[in-house]
Amino acid sequence: MGGDYGPEVIVPAAVDAAREGTAIVLVGDADRINAELVRFDTNGLDIRVHHSTQIVEMHDKPSDALRRKRDSSIQVACKLVKDGQADGVVSAGHSGASVACGMFILGRIKGVLRPALAGVMPTEKAPVILIDVGANVDSKPQHLLQFGLMADVFAKDVLGMENPSVGVLSIGEEEGKGNATVKEAFDLFRESRMNFIGNVEGRDIFTGNVNVAVCDGFVGNVALKLSEGLAKSMGNILKEELKRSWLSKLGALLSLRAFKRFRTVTDYAEYGGAPLLGLKGLVVVCHGKSNPKAILNAIRMASKSVENKLHEHLAEGLAVHKDLSETKATPNAA
Repeated sequence: MGGDYGPEVIVPAAVDAAREGTAIVLVGDADRINAELVRFDTNGLDIRVHHSTQIVEMHDKPSDALRRKRDSSIQVACKLVKDGQADGVVSAGHSGASVACGMFILGRIKGVLRPALAGVMPTEKAPVILIDVGANVDSKPQHLLQFGLMADVFAKDVLGMENPSVGVLSIGEEEGKGNATVKEAFDLFRESRMNFIGNVEGRDIFTGNVNVAVCDGFVGNVALKLSEGLAKSMGNILKEELKRSWLSKLGALLSLRAFKRFRTVTDYAEYGGAPLLGLKGLVVVCHGKSNPKAILNAIRMASKSVENKLHEHLAEGLAVHKDLSETKATPNAA
């Protein structure tokens, strides 16, 4: 029920996902959902509607989703996962509420200090995972290490990367650059079994030379929003320039196929949403302005995560590095 468009966007994507073989539970106002469903041929599709009476609005606090709105679609959806009636949640609604419900209803995998949002972004080569992109605005070195560990497993299980390269986002490539947290995290990563390539700078994110870029949620969210804004502005500027003269219009027409390929590569909808890694159940947080294509790809991501047993592999990966990530953690790290 959340996001800028609600059932009008979620339902078409869910129907397409069901046609691909994914069982779907649509949680929210049954009347509004069914009003959208009747527009499609759903015969033989595994789709059911689970009614809930409340919606977390964008002006609500994340805590409202837990305390005041216990029958909200996001809380009910998370409870379905906890009760074993669903395998994962995909939401384009209030991201803070999605994170809060995921953490407090589903709980953390044993050993996880803090769950993290893994944003998947386009690059010149393979996609890059930027983690964390907003779940934790203040992080300790041990948290950054676990973010990297979880993104490493996600890259292998869901994106099909055999040996993903992992870097810590800093203000310089050289060892010793960055604040105290980044410097200590660097040492922890160097002791890990990951394919750690050292520090990476903001300009390295889109080159494709690193598969996982690790940072705290404050830096990650700023980088994510900056990237989204830059891509949109560059597209608008290019569009205006191409309309300036008949010659530029002709050039645009001849380059139409290239522009379409460029749009596909830079479109956030290609990757759907950001999984909240580290929970006992799967939660994928989508952009509030997600279109049906983005929601469908988020559902595909969730489905592939379940099929490839992502959560089991996350627990295994964390266990291997248990001494490194937990024994140095402070008492209030969780």
